Amino acid sequence: MMRITLKDNVVKEYQNGTTAYDIAKDISAGLARAACAAKIDGKVCDLRTCIDKDSSLEILTFDDEDGRRAFRHTASHILAQAVKRLFPDVKLAIGPAIDNGFYYDFDKETPFSAEDLEKIETEMKKIVKEGAEPVQFYLSPEEALKKLEEEKEPYKVELCREHADKGENISFYTQGDFTDLCAGPHLMNVSAVKAFKLTSATGAYWRGSEKNKMLSRIYGTAFPKASQLQEYLDMIEEAKKRDHRKIGKEMGLFTLMEEGPGFPFFLPKGMVLKNTLLKYWHEIHEREGYLEISTPIMLNRQLWETSGHWDHYKNNMYTTTIDDTEFAIKPMNCPGGMLVYKMEPRSYKDLPLKLGELGLVHRHEKSGQLHGLMRVRCFTQDDAHIYMTREQITEQIKGVVRLIDEVYTLFGFKYHVELSTMPEDHLGSLEDWEMATNGLRNALDEMNMPYVVNEGDGAFYGPKIDFHLEDSIGRTWQCGTIQLDFQLPMRFGAEYTGADGQKHQPIMIHRVAFGSIERFIGILTEHFAGKFPLWLSPVQVKIMPIADRHNEFCYEIAEALGKIGIRYEIDTRSEKIGYKIREAQLNRINYMLVIGDNEVEEKNASVRCRKRGDIGKMSITELCEMLKKEVDEKTIL
Repeated sequence: MMRITLKDNVVKEYQNGTTAYDIAKDISAGLARAACAAKIDGKVCDLRTCIDKDSSLEILTFDDEDGRRAFRHTASHILAQAVKRLFPDVKLAIGPAIDNGFYYDFDKETPFSAEDLEKIETEMKKIVKEGAEPVQFYLSPEEALKKLEEEKEPYKVELCREHADKGENISFYTQGDFTDLCAGPHLMNVSAVKAFKLTSATGAYWRGSEKNKMLSRIYGTAFPKASQLQEYLDMIEEAKKRDHRKIGKEMGLFTLMEEGPGFPFFLPKGMVLKNTLLKYWHEIHEREGYLEISTPIMLNRQLWETSGHWDHYKNNMYTTTIDDTEFAIKPMNCPGGMLVYKMEPRSYKDLPLKLGELGLVHRHEKSGQLHGLMRVRCFTQDDAHIYMTREQITEQIKGVVRLIDEVYTLFGFKYHVELSTMPEDHLGSLEDWEMATNGLRNALDEMNMPYVVNEGDGAFYGPKIDFHLEDSIGRTWQCGTIQLDFQLPMRFGAEYTGADGQKHQPIMIHRVAFGSIERFIGILTEHFAGKFPLWLSPVQVKIMPIADRHNEFCYEIAEALGKIGIRYEIDTRSEKIGYKIREAQLNRINYMLVIGDNEVEEKNASVRCRKRGDIGKMSITELCEMLKKEVDEKTIL
């Protein structure tokens, strides 16, 4: 008999050789029906996997990320099977699950058309109805290579050779008449993939390199229920309406030009939005005791070699030569911050030392990966670095978590937290990693902050906490992060004098709240669909005279609004008032003031709110008080 430790540390005994699926059935028939994969001793496996020793076991459903990936990876094999039936000469590349679905890359002489996708979807439905069970089998490297070469699958041969070099047996999966080189895991039966949709076809270089052949990639998504699929498709349609590139152009916020791919141009109204965000950043960081610095945008190669970026990140850095010395434009702010820390002797009495920087960084992204403000080649990172003693870790982490929570709550974001632990290719001792990870874990536990542990997903220099935002239509975005680093202070020889009079190495926190200011503006634009809260809006009030004789009073109102810092525009065009109102609504203006004969005589304004509609007449004093209160409280309307 073997002892199986289930969720919540429940322990049950089973015969050796029992499969994960049989254990799921023993726990609950409903769980077995919903099960997608299993996690045995931390490794994601097929439900068919036999367990032959004491182990921990987690049954994964579609609600678990790894369960969703197994589900959608099975869908990608259904897609490949359908394509091979319809287009037998097509060569197979790879077909992974991704965050919101799956894709498969094919080598096809001509791109897939919309009609092709319809035919493939129809064939996929037939395959699902056939109800084949994906079955795993292994071949020796020699057998596997011979099989794939006979099948004339050059991309699979290339992948197989890489695994063959390790001397391991090669994993394949068969479902019905289709076999693919694959490590899995997969569902028990393809019939579980009840709802799917092929969403697009595009080009993609083999293995992401422009040096390789362009392949045809088909994207899709899949869910256990048709209702879930429809919700997702509705969200995608809503997302198209909220596309920040479209809204940014309509509102005159920013633009992207051929002269600088990936380098956004911010226009006057976009700069108002950006500067308002940065003003808020300054307010909360001054309150929390951060000292602001600014480090050079370009530093020499020696610095980046010391930091480790030259070896680990050089392909993403822009470099040049000045006076026979190699320089790099900074992709990150932290090495410059380390130089500031080392400028003068530090004592334990100086710690924690909080240095904040709104630094412009540059990173080389491939042209095919650029996307509006979401993926750019230069951006402003709202960095802060906290230098502290080991004893201060938990308290400082709690302070950063509170600050990030305050920021996200202000904008109406829900979020979830992930704690990422030591990866295989880490630097530093196990003792350092355990100390650092416990510091993060203790902070979250003491704050009763729910979190998910991502085993092995930390940075190479330390564990981290990531904040994943959920926007108004349910999409998630990774923005804030808190990373503990004991490597960079060591590499730079950073020290402080302790209470014992001895030299010690500080611990360093890297943290961002917005992440990239540009990306955060893109997220906010889509979150609010361009209907920003009053305090953020580039134009907060539109003043609209009905006729030219009302202009003078409009300027009096504008003067009163300007004195309290309200951003306004006056629409003096010779257009009908209904047209002006409709246009202001389309431009997402928060408040519209209609000024006619009665308003001039009574010294008030007819006020329309973007969200609440007509709210009646208000005196200019009342109006100013209402607007100032809404701005000061940063109300979300």
